[in-house]
Amino acid sequence: MHFASDNSGPVHPEVLATLAEANQGYEMAYGADSLMNEVRDRIRGIFEAPGAAVYLVATGTAANSLALATLSHPWQTVFCSPVAHIHEDECNAPEFYSGAKLTLVAGGDKMEPEALRRSIAGEETRGVHGPQRGPVSITQVTERGSVYSLGELQALCGVAKEFGLPVHMDGARFTNALVALNCSPAEMTWKAGVDAVSFGGTKNGLMGVEAVVFFDESKAWEFELRRKRGAHLFSKHRYLSAQMAAYLRDDLWLRSARQANANCARLADGLRAAGASFLHEPQANIIFASFPRNQHKRLHDAGAVYHLWGDDLEGPDEDEMLACRLVCDWSISPEQIDRFLALL
Repeated sequence: MHFASDNSGPVHPEVLATLAEANQGYEMAYGADSLMNEVRDRIRGIFEAPGAAVYLVATGTAANSLALATLSHPWQTVFCSPVAHIHEDECNAPEFYSGAKLTLVAGGDKMEPEALRRSIAGEETRGVHGPQRGPVSITQVTERGSVYSLGELQALCGVAKEFGLPVHMDGARFTNALVALNCSPAEMTWKAGVDAVSFGGTKNGLMGVEAVVFFDESKAWEFELRRKRGAHLFSKHRYLSAQMAAYLRDDLWLRSARQANANCARLADGLRAAGASFLHEPQANIIFASFPRNQHKRLHDAGAVYHLWGDDLEGPDEDEMLACRLVCDWSISPEQIDRFLALL
């Protein structure tokens, strides 16, 4: 009953098998391996972007930070949600790699177009003395488990384009959003106005690899230099390539995300039937739910693993409603979910 994070689950067996195959003999280093050619072609194919620049790094923080550094200048600011991962969970890495600051767009989990427009328009009011306008970063799936619709993405990108600003998508859970929307990668990115995307794999069954995709290939060489300078160019790169190749073969990326989302839907249905309330309506593979402290204690005592969200398990009021975050990955079994719900 492990719902702490989709980072906590096992690596998919198909990925381990491909890693074992890749471990035979010799391959050129630093991304010149033959598997990287396959990865590049497959990603260009699924994004319908034959000229896209495609790179691999080992972590989501590196993917986001190096992509934003490539899209910005040190005197600029990056516009994002107040709960964006790049703001709350990356220890100022985007600022470290880019030199730019972050501007938090007023609002909540999702950015709203008018709020973004006001935030962008509010910059550059001090001329040379203030930060200049820089990229807009959109998190898809959001940190609260919400999914931007295609219309919402188009509206946000439209605002960015009004000001001539590039758009970055933090897609750590890219495929979970994609299958929830039942759209194509192109529709969720460059067709909506996104210029660069962190195409996540680690949360969806990989050992540790993320792709960075630039739809403007003129950014390619700068990203290569920044990746090397930032110490994120792997010498034994084939082990990144092998993971991503396995991910893209036979639609493993889609199969894993569909399973994770289905697991989440099963859990959400059971929580709803048990009387839990939701802080945000579940749309992908993350649930923020609230139910009484005595139920949390029973679940924890039985070995359930998940995070309380700003609340303390200890307290005198057994009936007090406590919020929690529950995350499903591809590997959680129906039996685990049903046992959790039975205990609840």
